[in-house]
Amino acid sequence: MTLLGAIDPLTLVLALVACGLGGLLKGATGAGAPVIGIPVLTALVDIQFAVSVFVLPNLLTNLWQAFAYRRHLLPWSFLLLFGGGGAIGAVVGTYLLAGLPGDLLEIAMALVVIGYVAFRLWNMDWVLAYPLARKLALPVGGAGGILQGATGLSAPASLTFLNALRLPRPTFIATISVFFALMTISQIERQAALGLLDGQRLLIGAFATLATLAAMPVGRWIGERVSRQVFDWLILGLLLILALKILLAASLA
Repeated sequence: MTLLGAIDPLTLVLALVACGLGGLLKGATGAGAPVIGIPVLTALVDIQFAVSVFVLPNLLTNLWQAFAYRRHLLPWSFLLLFGGGGAIGAVVGTYLLAGLPGDLLEIAMALVVIGYVAFRLWNMDWVLAYPLARKLALPVGGAGGILQGATGLSAPASLTFLNALRLPRPTFIATISVFFALMTISQIERQAALGLLDGQRLLIGAFATLATLAAMPVGRWIGERVSRQVFDWLILGLLLILALKILLAASLA
């Protein structure tokens, strides 16, 4: 039986829908596909599956964006500290993903999402100066990598950190894309070595990449017509609902 034949059709559809939703967010804002896709897929399947399926869409879409916006990158000294910390942290996080119980990781992921929502609501105007950001790039990148490897979500560390710099949109997209790409390379290598990423999940990830790419132009179209504040409120509300659903399911298990 081929890998495609062995895939449960419902599981494939759920993965495509989750990654499509992530593509909408990425198209509208330039980042954050896992912020939607991972909680959706975790709520429907499980966290190990969600994180493993998302690595290929994450890698390919961010490599493309990094290339497209390469002229807007921050200095390489910053990128190497931030991205290098993320790559190292992702290795640590992947071991946590492989070794800790799925229920515990799902609760941790839900709490991470709630923390992210709370930070966004209560620190909308926080600004971080670049000299301090450069000093923090390595530890914040490492923290983001650990979150990414273990839960598939580095946003509470990475997106919040870069957003606080108030970077121009092209610079923000270029920098976060390099960060995600470096982290995901580490994730793929360790997930494959630990048996988390197999041929079937890689194949589902390939289909999910197409769903993400197809949804990105739609997200860009929506982002151009809906105010950023309204869009942010909708995304934060959806994230909160998903996180609470995951916590409720874990409490009833």
